[in-house]
Amino acid sequence: MKSIKLALVAAVSLAFVAQAKAADIVDTAVEAGSFTTLVAAVQAAGLVDTLKGEGPFTVFAPTDEAFAALPEGTVENLLKPENKDQLTAILTYHVVPGKVMSSDLTDDMMAKTVQGGEIKIDLDNGVMVNDATVVTADVSADNGVIHVIDKVIMPPM
Repeated sequence: MKSIKLALVAAVSLAFVAQAKAADIVDTAVEAGSFTTLVAAVQAAGLVDTLKGEGPFTVFAPTDEAFAALPEGTVENLLKPENKDQLTAILTYHVVPGKVMSSDLTDDMMAKTVQGGEIKIDLDNGVMVNDATVVTADVSADNGVIHVIDKVIMPPM
C-alpha cells in the first residue's frame, strides 16, 4: 500500500512538473535554439504577445538555416521598422489558426493562414508545405503546435 501511495505521489509530482514546464509557441521556439532568426523577426513584427496568446496556433517554423538561404540582405531588410508590414505578412503566412497535428493532414489539402492566403499541403514525397519540407512535425506547445520547415514560404504577392 505504501508503494502505491508513493507511486501516486510521484505521478502527481511529475504531472505538475510537466505542466509547469509547458511553454507557449514563442518560448518553445526560443528553447529549441534553432529559431533565433524567426524569434527576432517575430519580435520585430510585434507578434510576440499574439503568439504567446491563448491560440491555438499551428506554426510552420523556418529554421535559422532556412532564413540564411534567402538572398543576401533579405532578412536584414525585412527587420527594418519601415518593412514591418511586409515582415508581418510573411510571418503570419506561416501560421494557421487552430492546432493542426500531422495526423490531421491530407494530401493536397489547402489551409487558410492568419495572413489570409492559403498554403498547400502535399504528402506525396514526405510532408511539404508549399515548396518547404517539414523536417520535424508535432512539436507541442501549450497554445498550439510547431512544424519545423526547411524553407521560408512567401505569400503570393
